[in-house]
Amino acid sequence: MSEKPVKTYPTLGCCGLDCGLCPRYYTVGASRCPGCCGTDFFNKHPSCGLITCCVKKHGLEVCAQCDEFPCPKFKDSGEYQALDTASYASSYPPYSRVIPNMDFIREYGLEAFMEQQLRRIRLLERMIAGYDDGRSRSFYCRAGALLPLESLETALGEAGQKVKALSAVTDDVKTRAKTLRNVLNGLAAGEGIELKPRRKENK
Repeated sequence: MSEKPVKTYPTLGCCGLDCGLCPRYYTVGASRCPGCCGTDFFNKHPSCGLITCCVKKHGLEVCAQCDEFPCPKFKDSGEYQALDTASYASSYPPYSRVIPNMDFIREYGLEAFMEQQLRRIRLLERMIAGYDDGRSRSFYCRAGALLPLESLETALGEAGQKVKALSAVTDDVKTRAKTLRNVLNGLAAGEGIELKPRRKENK
């Protein structure tokens, strides 16, 4: 019982958060988060009641696999949405995806979910590799978690074409980042999804 639990998929939190779409998962250095129960996780994070129950006690990968889900440890969708809005600048992935992620897993299975999440992670990695100006990583992570897969693929294709057209004038990383952000924001607006952080109103 003293052996520390290891999840098969650290990119998925047992709570339903998309750890593999989190800015801290892509941080370089000691502050990097290895994902849920990933390498060195327990030396970096305080104890987690959900991990204790889901992973240690029941030997599950995610709470959605538990017969008792949703238990009192979880909020409802509206509460997660409010939490997500209140912590708009959070370094964590969107809380509003917790219940939808869990519902998907319960209906279609964990493997089907992980297949989709892996596609999202690969698209996010392309955004970071080709369009990160040092300030856009959290924005790309949020887009990677919230936008439909088809929109993410469309955004990368469209941004690539625009950057290619602009390369005769400039091809600096700031221009590439601005181009992709504009494309993502446009697609998000069409889906009714907000990616831009809200600005505080001046009093």
